[in-house]
Amino acid sequence: MARKYSKKASTTVERAMKKRKAGTLKSGRSGRKVKSRKQAIAIGLSEARAAGAKVPKKSAKRGRKAKKRKAKR
Repeated sequence: MARKYSKKASTTVERAMKKRKAGTLKSGRSGRKVKSRKQAIAIGLSEARAAGAKVPKKSAKRGRKAKKRKAKR
C-alpha cells in the first residue's frame, strides 16, 4: 500500500501541531490563534503542499448546484 502523505508532509504537520499546543499557531487571513486540532492539521498540510511535498489535492467542497443535480437523479 502506497503512502498517502510524504515524510516531509508529516513533519510539517507535526510542527504545526506543536505550535498549536504551544499557542503560537495563527491562521492565515485573520491572524487568530488556532485552537482546533483539525485546523492545525489543515495548516500543516497546506504548508507542505506549498513546499512541494507529496500531499493529495484538497477535496472539492460540493456547492448547492452540485447537491441539487445529485438530488434530481
